[in-house]
Amino acid sequence: MILPVAGADPTLRPSFSFRNRLARGAWGLCWVLFFRTSPRPFHAWRSLLLRLFGATLGTACHFYPKSKIWAPWNLTCEDRVSVGDDAELYNPSHFYLASHCIISQGAYLCGASHDYNDREFAMISFPMKIGAYAWICARAIVHPRVNVGTGAILGLGSIATSDLEPFGIYVGLPARKVKERLRASVPEQYRHH
Repeated sequence: MILPVAGADPTLRPSFSFRNRLARGAWGLCWVLFFRTSPRPFHAWRSLLLRLFGATLGTACHFYPKSKIWAPWNLTCEDRVSVGDDAELYNPSHFYLASHCIISQGAYLCGASHDYNDREFAMISFPMKIGAYAWICARAIVHPRVNVGTGAILGLGSIATSDLEPFGIYVGLPARKVKERLRASVPEQYRHH
């Protein structure tokens, strides 16, 4: 372990504790050896691995083999959540994925940034919530501090820089609301969120 030297560049210090880095190293090894290499239909196996590393998951969650979860211990999912291949959840803070939400292939949910006005360029992280029946389409990006409402859709390759209202359909760079999704497209208990 290298101790910081007085007057040394503060950006050379790690953003995370040794314990956090050790846990991520163990998870990374598990991901490479057991998660990523598992057959595509083995969703229960991958859910078990995530739970072993602290994730709280509902029933029938589908994490595909090439999906990437940065910190399983910061992840809570309700029932029937789906996270596609090459989708990445960068979650230094807690992420909450509500029932039946879909994170499609190659989507990126970013839960952290850096304070660029701080001389130490300190890392800052934010929790994120993706509402029930929301759909983050392929290659879409959700910025830090953004929450996605129930039934909202973020279109293919779009970038969400602010909260997405329930049942809104958003596209573009940055994403703008272009229409409303029919509330009848989800079960009754979710229509009034």
